[in-house]
Amino acid sequence: MEIIINNSSEIPIYEQIKNQIKTKIISNELKAGELLPSIRSLAKNLRCSVITTKNAYEELQKEGYVKTIPSKGFYVSEINKELVKEEQLNKIQNLIDNAINVAKINDIEKQNLLDMIDILWEDK
Repeated sequence: MEIIINNSSEIPIYEQIKNQIKTKIISNELKAGELLPSIRSLAKNLRCSVITTKNAYEELQKEGYVKTIPSKGFYVSEINKELVKEEQLNKIQNLIDNAINVAKINDIEKQNLLDMIDILWEDK
């Protein structure tokens, strides 16, 4: 499992790890029931502390993306697709809210934003 750590990022390392594993689970790159690397082995591969990887795994467990089986390790959980969708919609709403605020501050009309969304949507 490839995880890239940016040491100059303002995002804490445990959160970078958590976010990348979460993305791999949501995209189905990591499948339900799949065993994740041990806390120690992940820490060794990423050259970070075991506390950092432990925190990332614990956060993923709290959010329901992984489960632990004592003495066996961390496994990818069956994800609730509706919960993930709701979480992603919330992120999109926050991004759109920020875009609207920037547009209003700069006197950009609503139709310009809608046109931009249409163009960007079609390019994907």
